[in-house]
Amino acid sequence: MSLHPTDGYSITLRLRLVNKPAVLGLVTSTIGATGGSIGAIDIVEAGFDSLVRDITIAAANDQHAQDIVAAVSAVPGVTFIHFSDRVFLLHIGGKIEIKSKIPIQTRSDLSIAYTPGVARICTAIHEDPSKVFTLTIKRNCIAVVTDGTAVLGLGDIGPAAAMPVMEGKAMLFKEFANIDAFPICLDTKDVDQIVAAVKAIAPGFGGINLEDISAPRCFEVERRLREVLDIPVFHDDQHGTAVVVLSAAINALRVVGKTLEDAKIVVSGAGAAGTACAKMLATAGVKNIIGCDLHGVIHHDRTEPGIQWWVEHTNPLNLRGKLNDVIDGADLFLGVSSGGLMSGEMVSRMARDPIVFALANPTPEITPEEAAPYAKVIGTGRSDYPNQINNVLCFPGIFRGALDCRASEINEEMKLAAANAIAACITDAELSADYIIPSVFNRRVTPAVAHAVEEAAYRTGVARKERIVPVV
Repeated sequence: MSLHPTDGYSITLRLRLVNKPAVLGLVTSTIGATGGSIGAIDIVEAGFDSLVRDITIAAANDQHAQDIVAAVSAVPGVTFIHFSDRVFLLHIGGKIEIKSKIPIQTRSDLSIAYTPGVARICTAIHEDPSKVFTLTIKRNCIAVVTDGTAVLGLGDIGPAAAMPVMEGKAMLFKEFANIDAFPICLDTKDVDQIVAAVKAIAPGFGGINLEDISAPRCFEVERRLREVLDIPVFHDDQHGTAVVVLSAAINALRVVGKTLEDAKIVVSGAGAAGTACAKMLATAGVKNIIGCDLHGVIHHDRTEPGIQWWVEHTNPLNLRGKLNDVIDGADLFLGVSSGGLMSGEMVSRMARDPIVFALANPTPEITPEEAAPYAKVIGTGRSDYPNQINNVLCFPGIFRGALDCRASEINEEMKLAAANAIAACITDAELSADYIIPSVFNRRVTPAVAHAVEEAAYRTGVARKERIVPVV
């Protein structure tokens, strides 16, 4: 399967080139022949006989990067010095830090920010616990919690190896919603211990974002934490994915002139993300959802643990078989499973103007190139194709809205409001098959989602901050 070069596998080669015009041309043509994408060429050192150059190249994966290095090193007139991996360089020392909001430069500063002045703040919170939201970081702080059991597509790699992803999530909270977030990586897979640990640290946070916890434990962890905490608990792998998928589905169906109520949707993957997506689609009005897992189509006689909701609420015609057996006439295929499960021939048997959301990463269930001759709308989880269905569109705005009104939870109405707000960021004039979902860098999205979520929180009675009604 052909993969596009991406900055996620970006390397910089340092080479000594014989100072002849043809040598650089040979290097660049070799990089092109091996499928690399050149980003920059810089002179590091110039001599009479040779030049030292840094060449930055995007590769498709680790092996591809190694192949490029080997090919360039073999070019006549080129001496390989070393290469650096830009992704590893960026992560040296971690990606986040804590900074003070005020300088501490005098005794006066110290006495106000710390002792003795801080004691008055502690007393005020002790006498009125609600003041913790106004007088501490709690009002704008999220814990990003994982046990490292379902990290990206890497699986159970443990809490330490999960840390870079949690740091990245904290960066996104800050960049897109100005929310302070901190990674909490727990060295336990025990549900009781996870719940106890999060409950114990909750007083310092305004919300809990659960991340990369494997199914089915993630369902139990979230359910129990929502029961015992009075701050929002949100499992982004489930609900963030579901919100963005629904928003993409709304707009994709607009493109092809169909409705959620009349659509037949086939879902590949019945884990945390697939289940949450199916539930949200059903809540939004979809009546014909068919789920498939490793054992095939989920029908009414299946009894395995973890699929009871599917058994009771999907597959109205009680179809059986494999994915290939139920794809005929589907209006939308949603893949949240693993790469290479779909073929162009299967897409050709879907309904008029089929929609394909192949979200497995990094290898989708079907590549856009293979689906393109048959599908009207294609979405993936990758940034190097149009219509990236990315949770970054969702979780910053959802938590921004929840924190701003001090919501006690994030309920279904708030999630539906977020999905509709994301979809509405694309106007009728902008909407097209290649533009059904806003870019993650569209700065209108987070404020729109935050406003919609906050309004839904007040409507449903979970907002605890008194609303100030302007005097007319």
